[in-house]
Amino acid sequence: MDFIKNQKKVIRAWCMYDWANSVHNLVITSVIFPIYFHATAVNADGGDVINFLGFEINNDVLYSYTLSLATLSLVILSPILTGIADYSGRRKFFMKFFCYLGAASCMYFFFFTKDNITAAVIAFGLSLVGWGGSVVFYNSFLPDIVTEDRFDKTSATGFAYGYIGSVLLLITNLAMIMKPELFGLTQADSDSGFTSRIAFITVGIWWALFAQIPFYYLPKDQSKPFKMQWIKKGFLELKKVYTEMRTKKLIKRFLAALFVYDMGVMTVIYVAALFADKELKIPTEGLIITILLIQLVAIPGSYFASFLSKKYGNTIALRVIVAIWATVPLAAYLCTTAEQFYVIASVVGLVMGGVQSLSRSTYAKLIPEGTKDVASYFSLYDVVERSATAIGTFFFGFIIQQTGDMRNSVLLILVLFVIGFLLLMRIPSKHIYD
Repeated sequence: MDFIKNQKKVIRAWCMYDWANSVHNLVITSVIFPIYFHATAVNADGGDVINFLGFEINNDVLYSYTLSLATLSLVILSPILTGIADYSGRRKFFMKFFCYLGAASCMYFFFFTKDNITAAVIAFGLSLVGWGGSVVFYNSFLPDIVTEDRFDKTSATGFAYGYIGSVLLLITNLAMIMKPELFGLTQADSDSGFTSRIAFITVGIWWALFAQIPFYYLPKDQSKPFKMQWIKKGFLELKKVYTEMRTKKLIKRFLAALFVYDMGVMTVIYVAALFADKELKIPTEGLIITILLIQLVAIPGSYFASFLSKKYGNTIALRVIVAIWATVPLAAYLCTTAEQFYVIASVVGLVMGGVQSLSRSTYAKLIPEGTKDVASYFSLYDVVERSATAIGTFFFGFIIQQTGDMRNSVLLILVLFVIGFLLLMRIPSKHIYD
């Protein structure tokens, strides 16, 4: 597929999928949906214990379990489906399937009321699977569209597109919720949650609509006729990649480092708002400002990481960024005021975009040149990321349960970044390029 490499329109189209799908992370996972969920998923008396599939369960626990189950599903499904996709030549087909699954699930949230909590929770899980599943195949196109010397900049640009697009839609949705009259709605519509449910529809439409751009420009599938042997061949394809990877020392070292430091990164991203709420008593408006601040600062952060990698090499740049990340939990442990927390949030934003974009491009450089099993290789990357998220957030909660103090869990995150930094020291930066 060299004939399309470095074409600007193809690169921009690839980046537009970050623009399309990142609204799920911000609107659904981080801001509006969690608030709406906790206000709506209550029992008849307004209590937190609800009935789900015949079980009485706390709504916070149900929300957490849904995140965990969706993550686990991706850990299991991703390697299998990417093996099938590589063998059948249908990467874009699977990317589209998961995209539309996620977008449709988001639009279903419009019907989320106290009367159909069970269906809404299932839809929430499917939206997470749709987002994560599509991103695996999306990432795998990076080596197809640019040459290795442009991996870092292109990956950073993709994340920048995502941050900009998601912030634009979030601001629009927040304006509709807080100032419904500007959109021809009433305060009663906002108070009843109707404006929030409209916001969920906009996420699904935005995601599916802008995804048409990469779907049009990215390399077409080299589809083989459908056969029941696909599944068997897919497993064989996956086995082949695992066998190859066992001989790739740098890939194994990088994935080990990624697993550890990403536990810290993803735990910070998922629990930052909880820490601000429980420990610092920052109001909802302040939390929303914090999230927006992180997203906006992450844009230059992505390009900062690309600059560092160009000047010093990928793994040296990652070491610098992970070292900066290590200051975050230490500062949070000592933090006592909202003003201090906003400064910490700015640092998180600066390195969040950098660590995500540079991790993706570094891994792409480590994949053997000319490989045809790119999706399968990226499924390993995805498995490591999902596992890191699940394990990191589990241990964060476990330490809180055992000690009764969230600040003790924050120190665990510091340890993860220190270990991740040490593991990155085992990867000479020059080997990424040589």
